Amino acid sequence: MISNETTTPVLSNIAQFFEDENFLQGIHKIENLVSKVLSVALIIVILFSLFELVLILSQDLLVAEPLGFFGKTLIEIFGLFLNILIALELLENITAYLRKHIVQVELVLVTALIAIARKIIIFDPKQFEKVDLIALAIGCLALSVSYWLIRRTTRNQ
Repeated sequence: MISNETTTPVLSNIAQFFEDENFLQGIHKIENLVSKVLSVALIIVILFSLFELVLILSQDLLVAEPLGFFGKTLIEIFGLFLNILIALELLENITAYLRKHIVQVELVLVTALIAIARKIIIFDPKQFEKVDLIALAIGCLALSVSYWLIRRTTRNQ
């Protein structure tokens, strides 16, 4: 049987943890841990993507038939480059969060713009409708205006 003497310190420790300052410190530590785990995972993804890109490029440049350099289209290869660039931007977002503990909207918008630019560059009109390209253009325009507004307000401050 558990005595009141042992449960009282446990309950007071739990109550103390849920006090505002202690609770916020706990959340802050968890946010840092999650950010660090995401950073390591993203670095692993970037390294594997880079390895894949080097393999594809070396196969296409060194082992390709004499008809041309690239077995894959240049558009697909550019897509692989941009995937790595997007991953690097995501890593920058995470490290900026770890440094300042705020989400930098400007970095997020730049990452989104790169992602939409990638989609537009590798856009295959045979596979998608023209409405899809219009939607990408509208998204790009909205992100560009948002980025311009953020830059303008931060520059004025």
